[in-house]
Amino acid sequence: MNSLRKTRAALRRQHILITVSATLLAACAVGPDFKQPSAPDAKTYSPAPIGDSTASAPGLAGDAQHFVMGRDIPFAWWTQFQSAKLNSLVDKALKSNPTITSAQAALRQAHEFTAAQRGYFYPTVSAQFSPERQKLAGNMGGNSPGIQGNGATISTYQNPTGPTPYNGPVYYNFYTSQLALSYAPDVFGSNRRQVESLKAQEDLLRYNMEATYITLASNVVAAAIQEASLQSQVDATKLFISQNAKAVEILHKQSRLGYAMGIDVATQEAALAQAKALLPPLQKQLEQTHDLIRALCGNLPNEELDDSFDLTSLHLPEDLPVSLPSKLVEQRPDIRAATEQLHSASAQVGVATAARLPQFTITAALGGAASEIPQMFTTGGPFWNLIGNVAQPIFDGGTLRHKESAAEQGLIQAQAQYRSTVITAFQNVADTLHAIQSDADALAASAESERAAKAVMTITEKQHQLGYVNFLTLLSAQEAYQQALVNLLQARTNRYGDTAALFQALGGGWWNRESAEATTTSATPGADVSAKLAATNPAAGQ
Repeated sequence: MNSLRKTRAALRRQHILITVSATLLAACAVGPDFKQPSAPDAKTYSPAPIGDSTASAPGLAGDAQHFVMGRDIPFAWWTQFQSAKLNSLVDKALKSNPTITSAQAALRQAHEFTAAQRGYFYPTVSAQFSPERQKLAGNMGGNSPGIQGNGATISTYQNPTGPTPYNGPVYYNFYTSQLALSYAPDVFGSNRRQVESLKAQEDLLRYNMEATYITLASNVVAAAIQEASLQSQVDATKLFISQNAKAVEILHKQSRLGYAMGIDVATQEAALAQAKALLPPLQKQLEQTHDLIRALCGNLPNEELDDSFDLTSLHLPEDLPVSLPSKLVEQRPDIRAATEQLHSASAQVGVATAARLPQFTITAALGGAASEIPQMFTTGGPFWNLIGNVAQPIFDGGTLRHKESAAEQGLIQAQAQYRSTVITAFQNVADTLHAIQSDADALAASAESERAAKAVMTITEKQHQLGYVNFLTLLSAQEAYQQALVNLLQARTNRYGDTAALFQALGGGWWNRESAEATTTSATPGADVSAKLAATNPAAGQ
């Protein structure tokens, strides 16, 4: 009885020792443990405070815009332009553009690579069956007329001087069946670091996919705004051409009656030609913008698409969200991707370090072998083996040491790239905020310039009708008004474009994408898989 208690106590101690050893081995992972970089210590986006609102101007897109610090950004931020046609184009692009499908596939591929690497934590077990048919040389010798084997006979010829072999072949079958096991314990965490690196690469591709959504939506909005601007310029240019054509017609009549000089007619014809010369480049840009919108939506250039816009169909959002600088590093997908690149580089240092330490492997086999299949697992047929191996690299020409140094330099490079990405992101937001302020002022100035130029042109036209000014003065006033109107259209376009750029610079609301897609019945290709993968996103739902 005492002996049984001692045996049980010894088994318990062995079990505890094995458990503790396994825990210690599992906790041993060489290389630096990754730490999330802290957010920059910045309170604002410029040394001087940016005003709470912009200047206003009369007319289209002239409302003052107000900055709302800390407001969340919706994923479908383009809906704030209040254009059903624009909403439809962006939705179509997100469903049909091949870059989305490519980004989703890249993410799923990275996920499978990570899952595949996790498989190395477990033993590899394989079943093997090897049937064998052999032919042996007949010069085997023997003292009897025939030796029976596995369906084979070795024949000999007897003579008075002794046995003389008969050179007949020998045939036999042999079967081997076994289960083979191979296992490499992750003693120093090489595989754990490799999985960590691959998981970081997977997360990097996840943020790249979110950036693809944002970039695609922003490109569609920018193209629609550009199309609206070009259409307005084309319409204005056509109006100028029509006015100049009427002026030429009137001057021709006056010239025939002797009320207009030939130089006036020639000057007006030159002005008409110049106005006509402005139209083809604008029409070319307009058609190319149509082609761009169709391509962004996944269409070929010959496929019809309702992509005609006018600036009057777009609403300028009045309240603009501005994220706190401390939150920007969480919202920008490029910063999150740079963080994961840094994480992957950190893990690769551990992989390179572990490669220089002892490598442990365990192999085992269990099976049977016999000349007949039923005899493989009977007496004499079964076999097994268990082999442990420890290998310590001693000399490799410095390969492993240099790989470790290379991994360390890769970590330094990733740290510098992360810092560069953060600086660029903050600069991007600051540039956009300044552009919103400056372009609002520019619109106010352009509106005032257009109003003044129009007043000058109207007065000059009356003076020319009364004979107080010559035709060249009138023509100069008309050209000045034409240029002022074009500047006004461009200033309005800039305000729309700056607003879209701000939403993109602040991260585009990608963290709200899942909730936005949940409200629709149509999902993008692979959206169910990407949604499951994104469920592990720590930034989701911010």
